[in-house]
Amino acid sequence: MKLFPVAAVLLAVLAGPAYAQMPNLNLLQEGPGKTPEEKAAEAERDKAYKETLKKIPDSKASNDPWGGMRSDPPKQAAAPKASAATSAPKKKSGTTAN
Repeated sequence: MKLFPVAAVLLAVLAGPAYAQMPNLNLLQEGPGKTPEEKAAEAERDKAYKETLKKIPDSKASNDPWGGMRSDPPKQAAAPKASAATSAPKKKSGTTAN
């Protein structure tokens, strides 16, 4: 008899994460509609919003305050010279600095 409560608790613990992944179903698909006054008010807000967007000027100049401080972009690197394998090995000095 002690096994049944333990199994029920174990099942509840394991089912918790799976239950959390279930989609949220809305069984009331059609809620209360908007009244004509609400629709008119929303249309007026949308119209005012669009008119406000038209009043915003286009940004033509860069907005970079540090733009004048930067140097020219780095130039392309010259073509690579002969590889190290074909050149003469470098000679080591007689002392070690370590």
